[in-house]
Amino acid sequence: MSSDYAKQLGAKLRAIRTQQGLSLHGVEEKSQGRWKAVVVGSYERGDRAVTVQRLAELADFYGVPVQELLPGGTPNGAAEPPPRLVLDLERLSQVPSDKAGPLQRYAATIQSQRGDYNGKVLSIRQDDLRTLAVIYDQSPSVLTEQLISWGVLNPEARRAVDTTAGA
Repeated sequence: MSSDYAKQLGAKLRAIRTQQGLSLHGVEEKSQGRWKAVVVGSYERGDRAVTVQRLAELADFYGVPVQELLPGGTPNGAAEPPPRLVLDLERLSQVPSDKAGPLQRYAATIQSQRGDYNGKVLSIRQDDLRTLAVIYDQSPSVLTEQLISWGVLNPEARRAVDTTAGA
């Protein structure tokens, strides 16, 4: 494994760990010693080669697909941004609250956090869609179809969901 690739892989590992709010010792504690802090740290620095098997196990521990840990083929190793999902807030306000209540509250929370009160549209992330799918007890693709039928999401949103189907 080339040194540059090992460092890029390590940076991805570190990013996932820190996104989850874990220190190296936190990983060791959470894994009950399965993942030693010194070993994970050496993977993250690119000082130690990680086998495919160990990488798959580490991805499983972090709860992410293995491909999320692999350096991408795009410049600077950055992942291509996912397609945008845009809620039509004007249409959402016309959907009965008994159907759209959870989505209306979720959108209002995002607006509050962002200080974004234009009232017309709201961009959400694919993680938001997955969270909403859990709230609605549906798969992201089924929820997307429902939101499209309500006129809240543009039919282009189907492509965004298709890109995450394997995730």
